[in-house]
Amino acid sequence: MRDLYLLAAGLLTGLVIPTSALPHLPNANLGNSGTIWNLKDDLKPNVGGKIFSTAEISLPEFSDSWLPKPVESGLSPKTQLVSRRIISGKQLYYERLAALKAGQIYPSLPEDSIKSSLISTKNTQLTYEDWKNLLAMEAKAMAQSQGDNRLGILVGDSLSLWFPREKLPVGKLWLNQGISGETSNGILKRLSVFAQTKPDVIYIMAGINDLRKGTTDEIILGNHRQIVRKLRQTHPKTIIFIQSILPTRLSAIPNTRIRHLNDQLALIARQEGADYLNLYDSFTDFEGNLRQELTTDGLHLSTEGYEVWRSLVHQVEHTL
Repeated sequence: MRDLYLLAAGLLTGLVIPTSALPHLPNANLGNSGTIWNLKDDLKPNVGGKIFSTAEISLPEFSDSWLPKPVESGLSPKTQLVSRRIISGKQLYYERLAALKAGQIYPSLPEDSIKSSLISTKNTQLTYEDWKNLLAMEAKAMAQSQGDNRLGILVGDSLSLWFPREKLPVGKLWLNQGISGETSNGILKRLSVFAQTKPDVIYIMAGINDLRKGTTDEIILGNHRQIVRKLRQTHPKTIIFIQSILPTRLSAIPNTRIRHLNDQLALIARQEGADYLNLYDSFTDFEGNLRQELTTDGLHLSTEGYEVWRSLVHQVEHTL
């Protein structure tokens, strides 16, 4: 029966796997190297900045007792991710909310429970505040339940929000703090919601919505600098990755401007003791635009696009 008491915070994208079933993973180097990662060229890191290729709800009380217990061999089916096709942000929101209320790993809930949750709220118009509240509750559950488990956090906009949880590296818990339409300023204002978690790595992706809204480069870069500084204060031993802004196929957002911003983001990462992950080069075609097969609309990513991102994150994770 104990396998039924799954980690409630595990609903936050990714597999929760008994530690005894995992291969040995070396401890992450938690130093602030300022390394710039360009995974198209080389996967071996170098130090010194060199370039290498919700509405309020009543929640169960979370504690270490929610952690899955180790098994002697193999994976317990109770701890494996249940694949479910999600077709809208509203569906994603309410499935995550239903899982959180049930104190079970998302989305391994009975169909009836999910349908009931969706039916009772189908006419509700979700807001930015709803998503902020949900992510805050998920972060609180994670902080209470993480224990000694390793943790990765994705922070960003819709690109991060829709990162397929089954594509995230196994061997650790994952907390997805992405919100559709999010800006660098919005991220800066909500960093405190996961301040009590203990991540070994945080991936930041921000900037594209700033550009769509006419925000100046100076403000975008200033927000990134402040984001890293705040995270340094609350998570001094955590590896922080600023991820490059991805190219687009939108004429209103010149990719030349994105490349300039990315050059500055790499510099900020080096100056502030963070790392920089160059995703941009892997997503561009020969004209410097977002590769057509990697996007659904010139901005958001297709399945193939997330596969490219997944590959780069996995390569980084293997070096930590």
